Amino acid sequence: MKAVILAAGVGRRLHALTQNLPKCLIPIGGKTLLSRYLNNLEQVGISHVTIVVGYKEELIREAVAAWPGSLPVDFLVNEQYERGSIGSLWVTRHALDDDTVIMDADVLFHPMILERLVTSSHPNALLMDETVAQQTEECMVVVRHGRVIALSKQMPETYDEAGEGVGFLRVSRQDVPSVFKSVEQCINQGFMDMEYEDALRGFFVSTPVGVEKIGGLPWIEIDFSEDVERAKNHVFPKLAEHGRA
Repeated sequence: MKAVILAAGVGRRLHALTQNLPKCLIPIGGKTLLSRYLNNLEQVGISHVTIVVGYKEELIREAVAAWPGSLPVDFLVNEQYERGSIGSLWVTRHALDDDTVIMDADVLFHPMILERLVTSSHPNALLMDETVAQQTEECMVVVRHGRVIALSKQMPETYDEAGEGVGFLRVSRQDVPSVFKSVEQCINQGFMDMEYEDALRGFFVSTPVGVEKIGGLPWIEIDFSEDVERAKNHVFPKLAEHGRA
């Protein structure tokens, strides 16, 4: 199994921090988010990582070169990194030749969350925190009849259950073409400012995707300055409590 980390974005909502470094290099508890990703991916047996870079890509390349692990890492460049994340997923279309975990690069998470996805019985799966209801702009995993029907900030009228998406998607090798068929349809319509989650609507229609619930495990997506403070003061201490910091 391989992994793709989507790390090309500018992180405008964290400008005070990201004007000098990419969001994935924000340090939490003495380690950057990216180093935590690589450590956790190596620990669960991922065989290869591709990082999609764009904004301040040289800093990410330097950080990976300095990382002490042995997991093979290569890079793809999204030249349109100031637009929607659909472009970052699109540049990986020739690289996904195995079962793959696709990951946003801005999450501080308990390692068991990744373990749960990698060992899922579902060939295709999303992580869902079923304890979180949508309040503002949370990207929600929406389930009906046991399969995902949406990963979006726009909730459908009818569904069975929903929870906040962690930002990690497992895709089986045989269903990779379905992912990029869905993405390509959006690109052909000129939707280059779209977030990749919304570009997966066709994939969810055509392909069964299950969920792994992770409610109760500590994690946080880092979008705003208050998220950084919460990560440092609330989520990281919980990781440390479990010896997984």
